[in-house]
Amino acid sequence: MKKFSFYIAFLCGLFLFLGMGLVQAYEPNVSTNAAIAPNSTLVTSDPATIQPLVEPTIDQALDQAGGNAESLVNSKPFAIAASDDSSEDADEASDLPDLQPFDKVIKKTQKISGLFTLYRNKETGKLYAEIKPGQLNQNFLATMTLESGIGESGLYSGLPTGDFLFQFRRVNQNIHFVVPNTYFRTRAGDPLQRSLDRSFSDSVLASLPIKSIHPKRKTVLVDLGPLLLNDFASLSPVVSWMLESPYSIDSNKSYFGPAKAFPFNVEIESVYGFSGGGGEGAPSYINALPDSRALTLRVHYSFSELPKNNPYRPRIADDRVGYFITAYQDFSDDNRREPFVRYINRWDLQKQDPDAALSPPKQPIVFWIENTVPLEYREAVQEGVLMWNRAFEKIGFLNAIEVKQMPDNATWDPADIRYNTIRWFNSFDSAFAMGPSRVNPLTGEILDADIIVDGNFIRYLKQGFQALVSQSQPSGQPSGPATAKNLCALGGVQPRYLRAMQSDSAIAQPAIPPAVARIVQQTHEQDACYGMELAHQFAAGHLSLSLLQNAMPSGAEMQKYIHQFMRELIAHEVGHTLGLRHNFHGSTMVPPQDLNNTKLTQSQGLVASVMDYNAANLAPQGGKQGDYFTEVVGPYDEWAIEYGYKPIIATVPQAEIRGLQAIAQRAPQAHLAYATDEDVIAGLDPEVNAFDLSGDVLLYSQWQMDNAREMWKRLDKRYPVAGESYSEVRDVFDTIFFYYLGYALNANNFIGGQSLSRYHGGDAAGRLPLEPIPVEKQRQALALVQKYVFNEESFQFSPQLLNKLAPSRWNHWGTNVPVFNLDYPIHDRVLFLQSIVLRDLLSADRLSRLQDTELKTEAGKALTLPELFDTIQTSIWQGVVRPSDQPMKFSSLNRALQREHLNLLTAMVLRKREAPEDARTLAWYELRQLHGSLSDTLRKQGRKLDTYTKAHLEETRDRIAKTLEAQLQTN
Repeated sequence: MKKFSFYIAFLCGLFLFLGMGLVQAYEPNVSTNAAIAPNSTLVTSDPATIQPLVEPTIDQALDQAGGNAESLVNSKPFAIAASDDSSEDADEASDLPDLQPFDKVIKKTQKISGLFTLYRNKETGKLYAEIKPGQLNQNFLATMTLESGIGESGLYSGLPTGDFLFQFRRVNQNIHFVVPNTYFRTRAGDPLQRSLDRSFSDSVLASLPIKSIHPKRKTVLVDLGPLLLNDFASLSPVVSWMLESPYSIDSNKSYFGPAKAFPFNVEIESVYGFSGGGGEGAPSYINALPDSRALTLRVHYSFSELPKNNPYRPRIADDRVGYFITAYQDFSDDNRREPFVRYINRWDLQKQDPDAALSPPKQPIVFWIENTVPLEYREAVQEGVLMWNRAFEKIGFLNAIEVKQMPDNATWDPADIRYNTIRWFNSFDSAFAMGPSRVNPLTGEILDADIIVDGNFIRYLKQGFQALVSQSQPSGQPSGPATAKNLCALGGVQPRYLRAMQSDSAIAQPAIPPAVARIVQQTHEQDACYGMELAHQFAAGHLSLSLLQNAMPSGAEMQKYIHQFMRELIAHEVGHTLGLRHNFHGSTMVPPQDLNNTKLTQSQGLVASVMDYNAANLAPQGGKQGDYFTEVVGPYDEWAIEYGYKPIIATVPQAEIRGLQAIAQRAPQAHLAYATDEDVIAGLDPEVNAFDLSGDVLLYSQWQMDNAREMWKRLDKRYPVAGESYSEVRDVFDTIFFYYLGYALNANNFIGGQSLSRYHGGDAAGRLPLEPIPVEKQRQALALVQKYVFNEESFQFSPQLLNKLAPSRWNHWGTNVPVFNLDYPIHDRVLFLQSIVLRDLLSADRLSRLQDTELKTEAGKALTLPELFDTIQTSIWQGVVRPSDQPMKFSSLNRALQREHLNLLTAMVLRKREAPEDARTLAWYELRQLHGSLSDTLRKQGRKLDTYTKAHLEETRDRIAKTLEAQLQTN
């Protein structure tokens, strides 16, 4: 199994994004800015003079202002001075005996003037950089982008691989490339700064020998080869891990690509040739490579000056509103309530006319649609970007965001930090989109953004569903979208069935090399990734249109579906580039009965936020179909933009606090609830999910499971069409299968679930941050699981359909033709689904929460552990626990589920499975009760039972007896 799944954090899980920031103080790998407009003059300032503000709490700020909030506007801000730990002065002109004359070193080179003047020798391949004395010990921004990939296993074109603040520091005869430590700060001029300098280290990433010093300019000349051709981006361990084979950079195959210099930035491309692909356990080949022994990757480096003389003011974060964070620890005041200072990441957006109710910005946020985007999707892409202008208009900005088309003959590179782009790429084995941005780690100001979209989202619709279904899978498990190593999954939100499996320790996470972990963390910190599960949802929606609405592939309804999907996908990623994190509470705004009322949804939105992973809106059987995806950004989106971008008259962040708190205190209002990646992963709140919809998640889930069952029926009658392969039927069957499983798991979250809010004290009278789900709702969810998962009638397929499920017989590169189990393993498939739901239902976390809930709820109003255990056992062993007069007969599907239930209870009793002690006792009790019921059944009906059933019951009784008599294993 390729390690690609774990990397869309290079994705999505390499890089993430799988919104938590490189820690929080330093999120270099995330946002970039259109603030530096092409063909325009950028007014900048000395980076060293940028004074990151260290704000006190609101109480402290008011105390300093004498209790007068207005005085805060004129209060002196806190600041931090740039540290200078170089061992020599930058303007030192001492002659170094081993240096060659400047003119001799640059002889036969091409001079490229800019921020750093470059000298390129085309004969030797050398690339030199000339650094001015005043540029030493100053802050610059470095960004790295994987400009070309291999289209497989997480190595995809356009992925950000890191960005950070750096300095050139002279140490003796070398120039150190240093990443300064921005995590710990104090007031400018505070003596404590000396202590911080000794307590915390900067990171010296490279030491470059000085080649020459100009005799007049006193500039320093260094060779960039040792820095940018020696795996500066740490790709070797990433490539080796992703491709499951050792690879290393071959210096003979590596060289500099295009190099350009501009007044405020330098753009350099490194071409890395990798050799390897051998060794024990190495794959026979990489599908996307013509020869797995070698590959080439191009990395684009941007070195840019930070904005100078910039009036940008950092804005303090609030955990009720979902923004990416730039955070640091403030050592200037020991009386602070907590050490962290947190700024939101946002663009520097200012009105041209501050007094006008509606004014264009001084400098709009400009996105360029890359010339690689197919013509038929450019309109949807543009609409998705411009959807956000509605939110900005409500706070006084006219046309805050603009969209331009990159010309076909453009000479600039989309990775150039001066351009914000929407890029299209293609891959062999994935489907994802990302909206990373790069920020100033001192202030949180977004400086650049580049959205990337995998063309496979659309290809899966137009070329079938084979790409969604892996041809190799673990024994007994069905193939499906997003295997255990989907990098989006690594970065945070995983497919629901994988989260259930991993919570049960069914899948062991492989050890991740530090270089991969760094990129994965970056992705996770940015929540910036749509992964394979979105492609699966999209494909399932397409199937629904085809099977349930008879929509033609090229018909108007299908084109509407694709257009709306692409528009919301782009709007979601643009939201990330504006600084917004995921909001997985956004999909629960509209009541189920109003989902298809376009008069309502097209005015207020289908969802509260496009920052959710919103499911396609598919009407229930017999219902009218409305919009599939939202037409407008929702009320949460508008509220979040107000918090981040509303102009507030103040000179320092502290003076903004009153206005910001007034905005954030509206959190309890309808449709402003916020919950992000870590809330989904916790699985506590049943209304916080990826790919759910409506204000009644249980009802919508039931609708979609009914739709899935109807799709299976029509698949039997209508597929394959003349001329198509029967393997298409198998692929479609599995696509519906995973759609069904995803919605079945939604019900589990209600059992032992709690509503979790981010309200602060005083925000909502009578509301608490944690509120157990009403017991009636939990019982409703349990009944849904019994009907749609544990009842074998939900999986009754005609023999004709099952015998259509033939595998593909193509055998060439890029395929994995099965040799064994050519027929469809229907028992394994159904048991896989039931097992995932049952194991999740009896997970240690859920059982512990149920036990705790009994103390957090009034007597008689909690779903207790005995009720859960008894309900499950009664449902699965119905004929034994509650026998009828008629001889019982268990089908093969019943027997398989009963064995799985027996295995789980046995594992609890024998301490081979994590569980609260009361749950172990109840498992013992249920087994004892079941043993008695089995004995009674065999005594009364033994002669009437068919052989299958009798053997099954006797074997079960025997296993239970041995379990109850077994010696306990201690941990």
